[in-house]
Amino acid sequence: MVWLRRTTHYLFIVVVAVNSTLLTINAGDYIFYTDWAWTSFVVFSISQSTMLVVGAIYYMLFTGVPGTATYYATIMTIYTWVAKGAWFGLGYPMDFVLVPVWIPSAMLLDLSYWATRRNKHAAIIIGGTLVGLSLPIFNMINLLLVRDPLEMAFKYPRPTLPPYMTPIEPQVGKFYNSPVALGSGAGAVLSVPIAALGAKLNTWTYRWMA
Repeated sequence: MVWLRRTTHYLFIVVVAVNSTLLTINAGDYIFYTDWAWTSFVVFSISQSTMLVVGAIYYMLFTGVPGTATYYATIMTIYTWVAKGAWFGLGYPMDFVLVPVWIPSAMLLDLSYWATRRNKHAAIIIGGTLVGLSLPIFNMINLLLVRDPLEMAFKYPRPTLPPYMTPIEPQVGKFYNSPVALGSGAGAVLSVPIAALGAKLNTWTYRWMA
C-alpha cells in the first residue's frame, strides 16, 4: 500500500499548489497583476516569498525528497500560465498578467536541503533566507521584460477593481527607492519563520496520520 499512499500524497501536492496559485491570484484582488506587482513591489515580494516557502518546505519535508519544492513551484507556474491564457482569451494583452517567478527560488530551497544532507533546520534557515533574497531579484527581471506595466494597468483596468486598489505612480525617492533591496531584506527575514511554520505543519500532519 506504500505506492497508493505515495500517489495520493503527490496528488495532494498538486491540489494544494493549485490552491496556492489561486491565493496568489486573489490576494488583495490585484496582487497577481502587473500594475500591483510593479507599484507595490515590496508587498508583492514578501507575499510571494512567504507563500512559496511555507508550502514548498512543507511538502519537501513531508516527502524527504530534494526536488519536491521545485515540483511544487512548477505546478504553481503552469497553473498561473493557464490563468494568464484565460485572461488573454478575454481580450486582454499578454503583458496585462504577470506570472511570478517561483521556480529558481524553489530550486535554491531544494539545493539547501540536498547539500546539507536533508537537514531540516538548515533547510529552514538557509533555504528560507535564499528564497526571500532571490525571489524579488528574479521577479524584478521578469517585470523589466514587460513593455510598460503602468500603461497596461491604466489602459486595461479590471472593472471590479475597488477604488483603494487603483494603480498609482511609484513615489520615487520614498518607499520605492530600492524595491528589490527592500523586498529581499524583508523577504529574507520573514521567510525563515514562515518556513519554520511549514516545517511545524509537517510535524502536525505526521502526528495526525499516526
